[in-house]
Amino acid sequence: MLDNIKVYAFVGQSGTGKSYRAQMVAGEYNIDYIIDDGILVKGNDIVAGNSAKKAPTKIETVKRAIFIEPKQKKEMVKALKKEKPKSILILGTSDNMVKTIAENLGLPKITKTIYITNVATPEEIEDARRVRTTEGKHVIPVPTFELKKDFSGYLLDPLQIFKTRENNAPYIAEKSMIRPTFSYLGNFTISDAVFKEIIEYVASKTSTIKEVLRVRVIKNKNENPSIIVEVEVTFGINIMNEMKDFKEKCIKEIERQTSMNIDNFRIVAKKISLPE
Repeated sequence: MLDNIKVYAFVGQSGTGKSYRAQMVAGEYNIDYIIDDGILVKGNDIVAGNSAKKAPTKIETVKRAIFIEPKQKKEMVKALKKEKPKSILILGTSDNMVKTIAENLGLPKITKTIYITNVATPEEIEDARRVRTTEGKHVIPVPTFELKKDFSGYLLDPLQIFKTRENNAPYIAEKSMIRPTFSYLGNFTISDAVFKEIIEYVASKTSTIKEVLRVRVIKNKNENPSIIVEVEVTFGINIMNEMKDFKEKCIKEIERQTSMNIDNFRIVAKKISLPE
């Protein structure tokens, strides 16, 4: 069913402005669909997928971007079969990357590759690299409201780019610039006690957690903390399932209240509360 799709590739090193120019390139070749960092975009809408830019580690970012995980791959293939695009533009940092994406999704071979150097000047590429390196800004080729539900811990800035179609009719293509909260607001500190109090609050709402014994916060270079929690659990529970549920609740509440993404969250069941 995907054999009839004409596949284009847009290649450039990370931070050179591919996502910023993706819709311009797609418009030039009359392509309606774009695959960029794990998401499928049609016009100004996210059709399927989750942005790799939200992944917690660089390794996870790459895995999401090239659709290694079976669940993610299945979701994207299902969306492509439903949408039935005539053509699609795949973004990647190398020829091998876009080729791998096409193969992983069962798409036909790439018929044409456009390089960032074909559409941007050396000065524009260098400026894009500077912004990525010094300000940590990333561009995603969809409107801000499309991303807000998925980007907890990020501030989103809308961009509007004026374009023309083949018939020269002008229209606005919206993009979003994302950047971590701290790079936008400047430097400030959240005390370790804040994380402890949030975790204790979640524990108070969780009947299977008897007590939070200790919270250790490790500050990482990227400003996002790693947290180790030791707890006392009630007797008779499925510890693995309950710890997983408690972990997810804690991460969600911390991100909601502090706008910080957690690099790693580890829970240790240190004691079991036996019935009297």
